[in-house]
Amino acid sequence: MIPLALVTQPIPIFFIVLGIILLAPLLLNRLKIPHIIGMIVAGVIIGPYGFDVLSADSSFEIFGQVGLLYLMFLAGLEIDMYHLRLNLRRGMFFGLLTLFIPLILGVLSSIFFLNLDLTTSLLLGAMYAAHTLISYPVAARYGITKTPAVLISIVGTIIAVVGALLVVATAVNMKREGYFNVLAIVWLVVKMGLWIGAILYLYPRITRWFFKSYSDRVTQYVFILTLVFLAAWTAQLIGLEAVLGAFMAGLVLNRFVPMASPLMSSIEFVGNALFIPYFLIGVGMMINLRVALNPDTLGVATIMLAVALSVKWLPAMIARKVNKLSPSSLLVMFGLTTAHTAVALAVVTLGVQWGMLSTVMLNATILVILVTCAIAPIITAAGASKLKISTIDQDDLLKHTRTNNTLIAVSNPLTAGSLMELGVLMRNDRGHHNFYAIHVRNENTTAAKNLSRTSLDTAEKSAASAAVKLSEIERYDLNTVTGILNATSERDITEIILGMHRRATMIDTYMGMKVDQLLKSTNRMLIISRCYIPLNTVTRIVVSVPRDAQYETGFSRWVRAIARLTRQLGCRVIFCCHDDIQPLIRGVLYQENYGIRCEFHTITSHDDMILYSPTVLDDDLFIVISARPHSVSYTDEVTEMPSLLQRSFSRNNLIIIYPEQFGEAVPLTSFSDPMASDLSSTTSLWRSLRRKFGH
Repeated sequence: MIPLALVTQPIPIFFIVLGIILLAPLLLNRLKIPHIIGMIVAGVIIGPYGFDVLSADSSFEIFGQVGLLYLMFLAGLEIDMYHLRLNLRRGMFFGLLTLFIPLILGVLSSIFFLNLDLTTSLLLGAMYAAHTLISYPVAARYGITKTPAVLISIVGTIIAVVGALLVVATAVNMKREGYFNVLAIVWLVVKMGLWIGAILYLYPRITRWFFKSYSDRVTQYVFILTLVFLAAWTAQLIGLEAVLGAFMAGLVLNRFVPMASPLMSSIEFVGNALFIPYFLIGVGMMINLRVALNPDTLGVATIMLAVALSVKWLPAMIARKVNKLSPSSLLVMFGLTTAHTAVALAVVTLGVQWGMLSTVMLNATILVILVTCAIAPIITAAGASKLKISTIDQDDLLKHTRTNNTLIAVSNPLTAGSLMELGVLMRNDRGHHNFYAIHVRNENTTAAKNLSRTSLDTAEKSAASAAVKLSEIERYDLNTVTGILNATSERDITEIILGMHRRATMIDTYMGMKVDQLLKSTNRMLIISRCYIPLNTVTRIVVSVPRDAQYETGFSRWVRAIARLTRQLGCRVIFCCHDDIQPLIRGVLYQENYGIRCEFHTITSHDDMILYSPTVLDDDLFIVISARPHSVSYTDEVTEMPSLLQRSFSRNNLIIIYPEQFGEAVPLTSFSDPMASDLSSTTSLWRSLRRKFGH
């Protein structure tokens, strides 16, 4: 190829890179080719081994390294920890397979086919074992990151990379010392254990304190990245790979960055728009296609490529048969674990520095990197499309027909953002969900208009940062309740979210006159919130459920809302209720397949809840399922609940939910009673009359 004039100025360099990031997906999507390949190929074309438009300078080295760490960080951050625990054993089994099969076959092939000694063969075996999740963005785009195939592959990647690094340390130690130094390897394992323990202990405590103290999104984003690179740097200091530190940080911080949060949207946006594409382009710039013209290099590369592909195919095939997964899962597992990039290149470069590998071996490794990086996204996309289709059954299609219309009353700019965040975290991601923010004013003064505009703008910013479309309603009406009721009727609202009332006088009710009027005037689900700390710092959710709550029409709706909130926060939920309600709650959670950690504590009377109140901590979220007067679950205990909340839970984060009344009935499913279902309004009224007047 004829070299062109090398571009060295920062502005045209960045323009060319942005052009590639923009055009590669647009062009390759038409050809149904993963855009990752376009990034790598573009890097080859513009790189020093292509047309030499750009040089692989320090900017690509820095941004490329940041992109790799960002990729591993996102992989850890997007993991569903509940499902990861369910697939941990299978992932560890696959990890051992994808570590030892490449290691053993790599050593044997290097000795018998490439005529290398044992130390050098160990180094190549570690190179075959280590892989990079370069095609993980493909799985993320298809929405299969929570499937067993992806979770097993992620766990396997951790084990394979850690094991490969230990083997590399062993090989280098044998080369330097002339013998196998057991103490050096043991010391590395001890340091790794101490490092993991320190991150597990310190990171959650520091993050929870920081998020409570600073609510600015930019500050939180910079703080998260600081922890990521601190983990990566300390991993390097103890002799591990930086990617392990970034991945570990993602796992630990997973709990504090909900998938539907504005912070998660910012993290994904910056990574997918800039850092990860920079890394992929940088990988392409390292590839020299001219090495394929060398017969010696081509012969060695053919052997290495055959070994590299086969030793990753065998573990995926064995794991698929043992775990009884689908053929599409086999393709996904193989596609995710077959790409060799930075770790492999670092291993071979280290071998060249120590004189264990020749330049031919280095060039052959680069060719292996090119081929594996090119085919990994294609294989992953082929399996991901089939796996996505297989996971959509008839029940899923029915779930997508649901429509939720949430109305958020924003009367104060200070609480508008948190109320909007609550609504987003409770969002129905399995159907259509529309959000409306309303501010009702009964004055036409400039101050009233400014307050209305500021409140709605705050809610809009919070929604936009979470990539949620919000419709604003600025209403001039007789009073707040009338405005909310009119908007509810006009837009077919299914649930209303508003902030908790503050008592102004001694004769004022606990909930306030506005809430009392809303409860009398609408049958929609009402959610009243008072949170002193950010929701993503909540450690547990404790739910108090009254007797006979299962007979209310809106029973399934509030269970689903709490389940969605729990899944987004990644915490544990504890239902305090009677024994006859527990199987019905389990039935809803099982039918919807939310996969959350839940516990049940039996509460038989109001006194039990009083005794349980000291166990609700400041970092917990206490949710009370209340009832409207004259409803089937309205009892003396519900009447006494406001005084209990004021006396024992005045400093706790609190949400009070009034279930929907006489609305659309949703069937229930129970483990113990498969015939259980919601009762209609007539049946609910009949039960209420029976309880009040006897048989």
